[in-house]
Amino acid sequence: MKLLKLIAVLLDYPAEELWAHGDELRAAIDDPALSAERLAALRGFVDELLATEPMQAQERWLELFDRGRAMSLLLFEHIHGESRDRGQAMVDLISTYRGHGFELGVKQLPDYLPVVLEYLSIRPVAEVRDWLGHIGHIVELLAARAQERNSTYAALLEALVETASGRVDLDLLRKRVASEERDDTPEAMDRVWEEEAVRFGVEAPGEDCNPPTRLPSGVKRNEPTVTP
Repeated sequence: MKLLKLIAVLLDYPAEELWAHGDELRAAIDDPALSAERLAALRGFVDELLATEPMQAQERWLELFDRGRAMSLLLFEHIHGESRDRGQAMVDLISTYRGHGFELGVKQLPDYLPVVLEYLSIRPVAEVRDWLGHIGHIVELLAARAQERNSTYAALLEALVETASGRVDLDLLRKRVASEERDDTPEAMDRVWEEEAVRFGVEAPGEDCNPPTRLPSGVKRNEPTVTP
């Protein structure tokens, strides 16, 4: 589906090369499955993005998607958090990709939403709808949070919601997220840093800074950071 490839490109970190392909981006906004209102919103997003200086657009992206976990584009962040299940889920997803001839770039994580959408853009429609059905609750939550933060990126996430379910009705979710404590404020991020001090294994070091005597088998502490 051409639309999913477009949304994948637009949701990703806006590299400067994007501004050289404005005509292609606008031409890709053509999907009869979306309402006229949704298509107009996508066109508005593209026009607004291309009218913005790349550095400003990049800063805006980072402020929305790279500060705190609530707006993370890593799907397993919302499903598994920091549990060990996340690692196996990553392995299974990579295996699924490779089984259909889809290889990841060196720095790409398999559960990064733009990567998932790029993969789905080359898959049959029935499979696309099945996948979107499984991740729909996460996309709806991201869309509601983007709306609540008055972000233009809400247009992209709403288009995904409509593609998955045929409609967009996020009123109840917006009421829920309106009461959430923001995790992207300087104060909230400072608390995260304090809580996630350097650890050895799953136990904090003692007051003498010596590591615990036993490390759990299979524990890996090298989860990479996404750099689109």
